[in-house]
Amino acid sequence: MGEGFRNNMHHGGTALLDPFALLERAGLDQGFHVADFGCGSLGHFIFPAASIVGGSGRVYAVDILKTALDAITRKARQHQYFNIHPVWSDIERVEATRIPPRSLDLALLVASLGSLSNREGVMQEVHRLLKPGGAFLIIEWKPEERVLGPQQEYRISLDELRVHVGEDRFHEEEAFDAGDAHYGLLLRRAPGEFDSDVLHISHPLISH
Repeated sequence: MGEGFRNNMHHGGTALLDPFALLERAGLDQGFHVADFGCGSLGHFIFPAASIVGGSGRVYAVDILKTALDAITRKARQHQYFNIHPVWSDIERVEATRIPPRSLDLALLVASLGSLSNREGVMQEVHRLLKPGGAFLIIEWKPEERVLGPQQEYRISLDELRVHVGEDRFHEEEAFDAGDAHYGLLLRRAPGEFDSDVLHISHPLISH
């Protein structure tokens, strides 16, 4: 079911990335709960993630554009991916995303942060939703401007990215080259003040 998407995906800059290789690098496994923040209309990472986590896992497709989520929903139904859940949200607003707090094993932010104005809000929101020790994979355009990709003002260097991440929220696991045009930063959510408590939270407003 996932192999067709492996061979037939094009999504602007993300078409330059190998989602299966990057998800494997982030440690995604069967049964995991993962969210792609700013997933886009083609689901370049959504459908590979759904293939990997299987029926016992859950993939949240998060975007502020309802048209993108509609496209994801249609494609998920067409290819019978029942573990994909669209979530309409502004990821720059803390507590706006209807996903249970501390429930994600992996959060993805792919080629998005450079174009967002409230980067602090994004980091807070991802931290809120990740499990303690959960992985956070950020992929961004390399800072040097090229023929492909956004203008310089929408690119963010690795050093700038590290400042936004904050050592108190996330621990850096590795920085790596993600291809000719992108770099990656793999992080782990640092334990929080109340993370020794085991909570089971259900959220009635999750999109199904």
